[in-house]
Amino acid sequence: MSRVLPRKRWAVFLVTPATLLRWHRQLIARHWTYPHTGKRHALPEETVELVIRLARENPRWGYQRIVGEARKVGVRVSASSVRSILRRNGLGPAPVRSTKGPFWVEFLRARAGGMVAIDFFTVDTVSLSRVYVLFLIEVETRRVHLLGISGHPTGLWVTQVARNLLMEFDEQANRFRFLVRDRDTKFTAGFDAVFASAGIDVLRIPPSAPRANAYAERWVRSVRAECLDWILIFNQNHLQKVLDSYLAHYNGGRPHRGLHLDIPRHHRRAAGTSTPLTVGPSSAPTSWVASSTNITERPEPVPDKAFRYEM
Repeated sequence: MSRVLPRKRWAVFLVTPATLLRWHRQLIARHWTYPHTGKRHALPEETVELVIRLARENPRWGYQRIVGEARKVGVRVSASSVRSILRRNGLGPAPVRSTKGPFWVEFLRARAGGMVAIDFFTVDTVSLSRVYVLFLIEVETRRVHLLGISGHPTGLWVTQVARNLLMEFDEQANRFRFLVRDRDTKFTAGFDAVFASAGIDVLRIPPSAPRANAYAERWVRSVRAECLDWILIFNQNHLQKVLDSYLAHYNGGRPHRGLHLDIPRHHRRAAGTSTPLTVGPSSAPTSWVASSTNITERPEPVPDKAFRYEM
């Protein structure tokens, strides 16, 4: 055909050779395709969810180990089915799942019982002056303590706040084993020494790794999205009143997904703590907050209801 027609006349063909070959392959495939004689039964959703959960929470477990662990709870599944389930959900075999190691959030959650995290966040007032807020969060209970508010925090000021905090904790400081902080220069060697004297190891997160302090960062997002983004802050005293009201709601009336919709105050009691901490707006009527000049008293906590701050 190519010898009969000159090349300039090839455009008269409606299809290309590649299209003809593709049509032929599709014709052969349809010709030799037989209907299914039997129906393949899919695994129950509960079984699939169990396999995925076992694989994600135990990245070093292979297919056979997952099969054995599933049998302990009365679920029978084959190794080939486990492999298919994991592939469909983007989970490879044990060597692939275990090479990366745990994520920072998983690492912190496993040690949440004796861990607290401390951090700063900033608030800009209507006069464009910047105020620094220092807070501490108990990782296990999600309970937040407002430690200090200052327009010009220094290393000496932060160290004094640490001393005041341990004085308020008293013997209850023994419940904590680790303190997570970033590499802010305001956290000096004297600050670390204060906690080291109480038997608390200070863990500095890697540079440019905010996820290593994920619980503190997540609370900053909450306080901004639920409170500060909706209010114009006039000065330092105004910010203190707003945060006092929000923390009373956050610690005493706001359910948390990380606590299975429990409240930090109730979760702490359920965990078996005999004596409640005295630091925080919802635990004592005259708790302290460190300002840039002195120690002041806090107002009475608001009732446990939905948070609302009125100007």
